[in-house]
Amino acid sequence: MLPSGSFSSILKGMEVHFTPETEQKLNDLAVQSGRGSADQLVRDVVEGYFNELAQTREMLNSRYDDLRSGKVKPVDGEEFFESLRRREDDLLKKHSPK
Repeated sequence: MLPSGSFSSILKGMEVHFTPETEQKLNDLAVQSGRGSADQLVRDVVEGYFNELAQTREMLNSRYDDLRSGKVKPVDGEEFFESLRRREDDLLKKHSPK
């Protein structure tokens, strides 16, 4: 699991180089979003990315554990969509004008 709250201190001394066009986009977006500076915007984006990555990893681990323990059963994708098509066809037949 990724440590929370420690990314700012890790990135404090890091320097990232962007093209002038990307830098301008970051500056514009920082102003539009009220972030204050492009640096703050980039920090917020990177921290948000790491938070989402940690949440996704946690969710995938949990789902894998559920599959491994037998709590849930895997579903074949082709079978699922074929079943969905059949149910849709049945609903359309029931509700179509006669």
